[in-house]
Amino acid sequence: MSKRDYYEILGVSRSATPEEIKKSYRKLAIQFHPDKNPGDKASEEKFKEASEAYEVLSDAQKKQSYDQFGHAAFQGGQGGGSPFGGGGQGFGGFGDLNDIFGDIFSEVFGAQGGRSAGGRRGTGRRGSDLRYDLNISFEEAAFGAEKEIVINKEIQCKTCAGSGAKPGTQSETCKTCRGVGEVRFQQGFFTLSKTCSDCNGAGSTIAHKCVTCRGSGKKQDEVRLQVKIPAGIDSGQKLKLKGEGEPGTKGAPSGDLYVVMHVQEHPFFRRDGFEVFCEVPVSFTQAALGAEIEVPTVEGPVKLKIPAGTQSHKRFRLRNKGIAHLNGRDRGDQYVTVIVEVPSRLSAEQRALLERFASLSHESYPESQSFVHRMRDWFGKN
Repeated sequence: MSKRDYYEILGVSRSATPEEIKKSYRKLAIQFHPDKNPGDKASEEKFKEASEAYEVLSDAQKKQSYDQFGHAAFQGGQGGGSPFGGGGQGFGGFGDLNDIFGDIFSEVFGAQGGRSAGGRRGTGRRGSDLRYDLNISFEEAAFGAEKEIVINKEIQCKTCAGSGAKPGTQSETCKTCRGVGEVRFQQGFFTLSKTCSDCNGAGSTIAHKCVTCRGSGKKQDEVRLQVKIPAGIDSGQKLKLKGEGEPGTKGAPSGDLYVVMHVQEHPFFRRDGFEVFCEVPVSFTQAALGAEIEVPTVEGPVKLKIPAGTQSHKRFRLRNKGIAHLNGRDRGDQYVTVIVEVPSRLSAEQRALLERFASLSHESYPESQSFVHRMRDWFGKN
């Protein structure tokens, strides 16, 4: 039976780059790996076929021979034997196949746990990180605060000190993996390994389990923590409480707790970064004649002078009256927008005075007059 073209097997062109060849092989190896398709002979053959193609096309010298002579390059004549000859290295002599096979192994077996420098699985696993959403007031975010939070989480069992074993007893080396945490088996050209199912990768088993945690080494409990909120923090920002997550296993470190801030809305203020904005109503006469008004700030009310003739939505800036920066050295500003309030109800005397005022004020509204003239000009042309 004639062998298929290596480029056709990997689904790449003859001009494909090494990166494209590697990417295509990795995809096929994951798809047809025997451990993802147990008992499927067709998938096993495709896995071997793709691996053989990649062995040749990933090696510059072998690829050159194949491009020149085809499969004949490795049939005892031109190329010096099988593509797997490699100076006696066998199939394990792949260029970077072992490197990418580590990635394939992780995807096939779910990337459980990590490997130590010696190739064995670590004896413990770091605890999971946790998240806590904390609602704080506008003022607490502006000035900082200290809050107590209560969370339910797994903690290390105090009865067995996290070992999972009944006090006075010890865990035993797993008889299946002999303490390694993984078992090895032969699969085609490869020697593979996967997490030991008897000890779940721990390398040890517990004959006499702790009655408090039932061998897990952890128990659910309510924990109270003090959280120091720095001045200037904003919604969505997180505080990291190191080691306050779930406990690790077999002496591994605990995870961290991330406290996510949610700043409540304020009746007066709106915040954008470290700047504060607010709107203050003023009377028609205050805006026209000028006045000194009282406006709120995050630190309390202050006096603000508004000049005569102030228009509605005029914005005033109060320097250094905003939110403190998290570094504590700088501070934002506050912006006050005045909204001119027109009286909705008038007495007879007020109406008479305003009508008299209106008759004397034709030249007092230059913007209005300019608008009217521009409008008339526009509609006159159209």
